[in-house]
Amino acid sequence: MADVYMNGKFVGTCLEPENFVEKVRVNRRKAKYADELNVTYHPDEDNVILSTEKGRARRPLIIVHNGKSLLTDDHLMRLESGEIKFNDLVAKGVVEYLDAEEEENSYIAITPEVVKPGHTHLELSPLVILGSQAAMVPYPEHNVAPRVMIGAKTIKQGIGLYVSNYLMRSDTDVSILHYPQNPIVTTKMYDVMNFSTHPVGQNIVIAIMAWDGYNMDDAVILNSSSIERGLFRSTYYRPYSIEELKYPGGQVDSIEIPDKEVRGYRTEDVYRLLEKDGIIYPEANVSSGDVLIGKSSPPRFLSSLEEFRFGVEARRETSQVIRHRESGVVESVVITESDDGNKYVKVKVRDSRVPEIGDKFASRHGQKGVIGLTVPQEDMPFTADGIVPDLIFSPHSIPSRMTVGQLLEILGGKVGALMGNTIDGTPFQGDREMDLRALLKGLGFRDNGTETMYNGKTGQMYRVRIMVGNIYYLKLRHMVANKLHARSRGPVQLLTRQPTEGRSKEGGLRLGEMENHCFVAHGAALTLKERFDSDRAIIPICKKCGLVAIYNRFRRKGVCSVCGDDIPITFIEMSYAFKLLLDELKSLCMYPKLIVGPK
Repeated sequence: MADVYMNGKFVGTCLEPENFVEKVRVNRRKAKYADELNVTYHPDEDNVILSTEKGRARRPLIIVHNGKSLLTDDHLMRLESGEIKFNDLVAKGVVEYLDAEEEENSYIAITPEVVKPGHTHLELSPLVILGSQAAMVPYPEHNVAPRVMIGAKTIKQGIGLYVSNYLMRSDTDVSILHYPQNPIVTTKMYDVMNFSTHPVGQNIVIAIMAWDGYNMDDAVILNSSSIERGLFRSTYYRPYSIEELKYPGGQVDSIEIPDKEVRGYRTEDVYRLLEKDGIIYPEANVSSGDVLIGKSSPPRFLSSLEEFRFGVEARRETSQVIRHRESGVVESVVITESDDGNKYVKVKVRDSRVPEIGDKFASRHGQKGVIGLTVPQEDMPFTADGIVPDLIFSPHSIPSRMTVGQLLEILGGKVGALMGNTIDGTPFQGDREMDLRALLKGLGFRDNGTETMYNGKTGQMYRVRIMVGNIYYLKLRHMVANKLHARSRGPVQLLTRQPTEGRSKEGGLRLGEMENHCFVAHGAALTLKERFDSDRAIIPICKKCGLVAIYNRFRRKGVCSVCGDDIPITFIEMSYAFKLLLDELKSLCMYPKLIVGPK
């Protein structure tokens, strides 16, 4: 006897669970039950699960009965002519939607040719096993599963033409690839997604070889002459905006060139690019710290009228400046009104990004890596035909990752480039390896894609054959110009007096517990002390009660809030964060007594 659960609630039992489940499925296919219903029998737990809940991922499959698909040629013809629609196939019980749980009770055939009497369902297409991103990886059935998943994630990070009206938009943190191309080796998913309207990569010539160790691990070597010809060149856009706010008491912000009397006035040099209205002009070259939109605001806190100073000197400087370590050219200036009717100014800054050492690139097979070196064309290896690769990829990245799909793409890309057509790399149904080999041989090349290559520096022939071909490569949004960060001294937090966090705030570089152990192991004691002195504080401590005291510098006397005036105090060097802890313990009515011994 099996327990029956409906949407997680126990609703009863059944004597013959397998017959019960089969009846439910038959009635669902006859449209007696809602087609949202899914049913599963777990023999090991001896329970039946019925689900109609929202939020389940369900996918369509063709029903197979007695080893025969219920989808006929007649159905396909009527679908093409528009006589029937896909939903009619669901209503007729030819196609049904299964969720992940019911799929456990199914035996699904990938193609019609392999359908056997034991099968319960057939895939609409082998392509739909994969998601929209993974189906864009060519030949994924030849790759190990984690690499396909990494490849799917990588495609999302590729920069290209994300919209055609990017000049009219002000999206945060976007890049545009200057010369995006459609891949030579594509899949059917590219047509389904209409991907040709927003491509994200470029077809390049790749050589798989080691080269002086500069492409060790996952690094790649790029041809600097290709970069000079425009390979993987992109533009980075960042918008800056400011609003004239209104405050209670009739106070307002003012977009203008701030007066020298304003509190927090920067140096005169940073305002040099502003026009009379306090706003920068288009096509101005700006660098870190330059003011884009000048603004002054009323004081934050209104005190009593006697103390309150009216006039310029009471206002504070709140201009919009270029972020730390960024630079560029002003692309556009828009002056408009916000929803509240306030003056609103938006300035968009663009920065040209040429590939440099540290920029991240990837193929569609999850083989990602950064540039380790850029080499002039005359020093790069070349083939007997004079072909110089744009990118040199390490051969050690192939055997352990098992991305054979990448080798097939190189082969297909070479055939496609020579014949001038696209190659189909659709999962489970693309152009076959043996066909590509035969075509390559017919074109006068070795069928495995390898060629004799020569050393660009010495002109000597390499004693091994190198695989050379064409591949679709992506420039990813992780560029070294956005991540490069260093700091000596800089801003600190108000509460803990420790350096601020994050690159945008000119933050410090945190030395963690493990890094600390490294310094200890090296015996770098003074470096370690310097690194852990970021919030060093010398605090007066009462010798009698052991609490934090007050020291009056002018009278040179110590005062303790517990023991009174003229008490012996001693100065202790400690981290300001520890002093904060002592204060917090006192707020919890605990007595953090410091027992001070002799030095």
